[in-house]
Amino acid sequence: MALSFRFWRLNLLPKPSLSHLQTTLKALKPLKQKLSPICSLPMSSSSLNPLNSHLSVSKNPTFSEPQNPTACPQDDLVVLGIETSCDDTAAAVVRGNGEILSQVVSSQADLLAQYGGVAPKMAEEAHLQVIDQVVQEALDKAKLTERNLSAIAVTIGPGLGLCLRVGVRKARKIAGSFNLPIIGVHHMEAHALVARLNERELQFPFMALLISGGHNLLILARDLGQYIQLGTTIDDAIGEAYDKTAKWLGLDLRRSGGPAIEELAREGDAKSIKFSTPMKQHKDCNFSYAGLKTQVRLAIESKNINAAIPISSASSEDRRTRADIAASFQRVAVLHLEERCERAIEWALNIEPSVKYLVVSGGVASNQYVRARLDQVVQRNSLRLVCPPPSLCTDNGVMVAWTGIENFRMGRFDPPPPADEPEDIVYDLRPRWPLGEEYADGRSEARSMKTARIHPSLTSMIQASSQQQP
Repeated sequence: MALSFRFWRLNLLPKPSLSHLQTTLKALKPLKQKLSPICSLPMSSSSLNPLNSHLSVSKNPTFSEPQNPTACPQDDLVVLGIETSCDDTAAAVVRGNGEILSQVVSSQADLLAQYGGVAPKMAEEAHLQVIDQVVQEALDKAKLTERNLSAIAVTIGPGLGLCLRVGVRKARKIAGSFNLPIIGVHHMEAHALVARLNERELQFPFMALLISGGHNLLILARDLGQYIQLGTTIDDAIGEAYDKTAKWLGLDLRRSGGPAIEELAREGDAKSIKFSTPMKQHKDCNFSYAGLKTQVRLAIESKNINAAIPISSASSEDRRTRADIAASFQRVAVLHLEERCERAIEWALNIEPSVKYLVVSGGVASNQYVRARLDQVVQRNSLRLVCPPPSLCTDNGVMVAWTGIENFRMGRFDPPPPADEPEDIVYDLRPRWPLGEEYADGRSEARSMKTARIHPSLTSMIQASSQQQP
């Protein structure tokens, strides 16, 4: 099976050897095509090789200059973004000037409530049932057809492989049928960059805390595609801890654990239960919520709380006990974020003294208590907190489309796939795909094997690609 020309983020399997890949790319001729009725762009020479080795990051790393942006008026781009990395099927159409023409999200809240979390196979089937409808609705709301698009952007990782495949297959089908370039998007990069859609003063470098059900990530964004990982989770993410606590307290999971815990916590005493703050002995910026989850579970068991009795049916005393646990959990869970952010800000300012912003994004960033506490952290450090609106914090197609636009302008996109691509093709998806390279002082000896890398980081791939340019 032939490898698509300069397919810089999303490759077809089986993977060729490095020498074979280099030979193949040299032998291929540039593809000439009309990309949109408004604007034609040259194909990128930024072929990224997933076989490149990892690149380490020192305390004062240097990066090669970004490639020249493609010459196209920013208002002329119209990109469809598709997101299926976990449990939401989302699509959106966004213009190059940031105008959101449409946004559609199909939630799997009922499945989450039924299974007490994400069941990958069930989630895949749910995506398959609605993906066509979601994409079509996004186009209809934008009053456009596929022929009006400049490109397709789609999440290719990290996430659940079964779910990622649904979105990628749909994106490639559209791109192949209408001769559109395709941009493979890193899910966490999209969470970080969507803040730039609403906050036009947000320029590189900036910091970002990305917090969701599957991720805890502290990064320094030095430029587009150039990220330093200051900290990450060594086991469970904060969103997972929120969801499990909500389940054990008998809360309604159809609205997800975060909002349910936040609402109940307002009724409780946040200092009534003395939970220990995670990783106090580790002077780094990494996160751990597995131990806090255990503390919460034991506290619930000691109070004889029956999760089978929903909170709506609990006695007033039982409800007060559950509220105290929710409030105490939330206080310590967010305190862990605060402590890590304080240290990360110090590190980031040592690397890039011009940093002025901390972006907080991801599903948990919708939590008003989290925002309020982190706002105090940034004010103490003379920074400014930037949070996307709640609808853009949870997984959505807008963030994918916008990230596609930012990368498209830099020439980081791939040619249209074949229109007759077989249905059973296997894609090189990236369920575990680091965003940036680790900061030297941020490496944790407590790191779990769960975080073992399967793919080189996005940053290392872009660095390697830049070094290979003639």
